[in-house]
Parts: sequence; C-alpha cells; structure tokens
Amino acid sequence: MPNESSSSSNAEINFRNVGISAALSVDRNEPRRAVLSGNPSTKSGGRLTPEVSGRKRPRISRDRPKSLYLLDQKYWDEVFGPDERAAVTELADVVAPMQTRETILQNRKLLSGVEILLSAWWAPLLDEEFLDAAPDLKAIFYGSGSVKSFVTEAFWDRGIILSSANPVFVIPVAEFTVSQIVFCLKHGWQYALETKRNRKYGPRIDPPGCYGSTVGLVSLGATGRLVAERLREFDLEVIAYDPFVSEIEAQSLGVRLCTLEEVFAKSDLVSLHTPWLPETENMIRAEHFASMKRGASFLNTARGAVVNEEGLAKVFAERPDLFALLDVVHPEPPEESNPLFDLDNVIITPHIAGVMGKECRRGGKMVVEELRRYLEGSPLQGQITRQQISHIA
Repeated sequence: MPNESSSSSNAEINFRNVGISAALSVDRNEPRRAVLSGNPSTKSGGRLTPEVSGRKRPRISRDRPKSLYLLDQKYWDEVFGPDERAAVTELADVVAPMQTRETILQNRKLLSGVEILLSAWWAPLLDEEFLDAAPDLKAIFYGSGSVKSFVTEAFWDRGIILSSANPVFVIPVAEFTVSQIVFCLKHGWQYALETKRNRKYGPRIDPPGCYGSTVGLVSLGATGRLVAERLREFDLEVIAYDPFVSEIEAQSLGVRLCTLEEVFAKSDLVSLHTPWLPETENMIRAEHFASMKRGASFLNTARGAVVNEEGLAKVFAERPDLFALLDVVHPEPPEESNPLFDLDNVIITPHIAGVMGKECRRGGKMVVEELRRYLEGSPLQGQITRQQISHIA
C-alpha cells in the first residue's frame, strides 16, 4: 500500500510527552493515554461530543446524512466491496458516484450539502478551498491508516470528526511479524538461502527455536501489543522496551519490561514497532546491534528511519552470525547503492507487512462500523484528534 506521509546519542531517549507506545495505541480504556491514544470525549445530548478546539461535535441532520465516496480509483473495489457499499446505503444517502481527488476539483458542487466523506488512500488536501466547498461536512471516515497527508489546521479549526482504520490495519502487520519471529527463530532464512545457493543441504547448526527463547519488542503500541498477545501461544519469554508502559500493563500482556540495551543484549530476536517521529529517528544504533547474542535476529516492520542503517550495515558486515529481516528501509524505495543489499545476512522485503489485496477490505468494513457508531452516538474506535496528530505515524 502506498505511503502518503513523508513519513540521540542516549539509548534512553527522552520522549517526554510523545510516547513511542502511545503513538500507535488504540486502547481506548487507558486514562494515561487520553490525549495521545484515547478519545477525549464526553456524552452530550445522546451524541459523542469531542473537545476539538473548544467546539462541540456538529449535529447531523435528522434525515439520513448525505455522503460521498472520495478516494483513488485503484482502491475503490479493494476497500469498499459490494457488502460494504450495500451497508453504507442502508445508513446514508450517497449523493454521487465515487470521486477521486482529481475529479472532485472539477465537481466541487458535489460537496454542497455533504455531511460525511467515506475515503481511503489519496484523499484530497482538506484546505480552506476544499472546506469552503463543503460547508456542511461533519465527519470523515477514512478506510486507510495515516491521515497526515491530507489534514490541515483549517480542517481541525472546523471541528470535523475524523476516524481512521489504523486499529484494524495493525492486524496484518502483527500476523506478518509473528510468522517471521517463528521462521527467524528457526533460522529459516539462513537455511533456505544456503540450500538454494549450494543446491544441497548444509550442516545443521541448532538455532534458538521457539521453546524457551527470548523475544524482545521495542514499543508496545497497537502493533506491539497485538504481537505480544499472539506470542502467548508460544513457549517464549517476551521482554519489551517502552518507557510509557507500566509494570501492571506489561504483566497483563505477558511481557517483562527492560531497558532498550537489555532488550538487544538478552533477546534471541528483536522486533521493532516504534513509529517514525522526530524524537525516534536513528533511535536504534550500531551499539545496539553489536550487543546482540550470537545467532540473534532483528526484525523491522515499523519504519526504516528509526534505525541508523549505516550502523546496522557495519555491524552485520562484521558479524555474519546475526540476521536481519527489514520490511522497511529509509528511504523507500531503497537506492540500488544501499549497502544492505550486499549483505548475505540481511533480507529486504518490499514493505509487505501492511495491508495487501483483500486485507484492504478490513478498512472498508471499519468505515461502515464507524459510520454506524457515529449515527448511533456511540464511541468511535478509530477517532483521531488534533492533540494526537503530531504524535502518530
């Protein structure tokens, strides 16, 4: 799926109010994360009333609200299938055929009277000009993940509700991560590559395996938490670094908290789930990789910029016993001259952990569910607020 967003020397980096876990958390029952991850809202008049710029949630009309699909043509069928479209028509009046960010510029009159936008990848920039053409807009339900490419200060000033499908988009990332944790603990990539290269089975050197081994998670946001929950099925010890998670929370996930240095030094596999923010750029450095156990693996499904890749390349060139699976690099797509391509113990996959193919339909399903919750006045599960936007991926 496309990436629409352009999205320190001390290992114990000071995140203060940012929170590497809070940035991607979707747990709405944690008071500690009310600003970064929760839904700072109250009930008023039977409807949810977020405190956005001091304004109450706009009331929708008594009749079925007018709605419009607005997304890239390529993802129309992938996100909104027949079942999702049929469900939407039961809840709202769709006033026109699906529009793209190009066609809506030529048909701005279609926005008049529209209260709800149903969107996904490549939504148009919600600037003053767009918003002036949509004076009745009350809510946007976005069937994709990051919203940073299209929200503006003008958008937030108008108190429009915004909900993203990020809570369900972490599912395939967690599934991919768990599959690779199991495979890497068996040294599956090393054996597969060696067998293909030599056209015969090589000597078997016992890998860590999935019994009694230690898996380290860096960040316990939405993805990290889901990974931790799914690892409960295995006979593994799971440790984690996240300065914004309490001991009680960690215990509820079956995880033991450690320092960042301890996670790298003690784990048979380290899996990175930290969002890319100014405070987290180059957070994982050469000294972390150098401290890893012999035969350990590193897995990155977060963002390449969180890792100092020059340091990674240096250490992994010196230590062929280590292995890295990088589903993300920086920049993307990678340059042909990237030295990581030259390392036999580094595999780069083309950002496939996220939603692909039919998995996109989860976004459309969540749009329908969020639309229904909105109309019922129930709490939204994927709402994003102005306070959150600078702290999420």
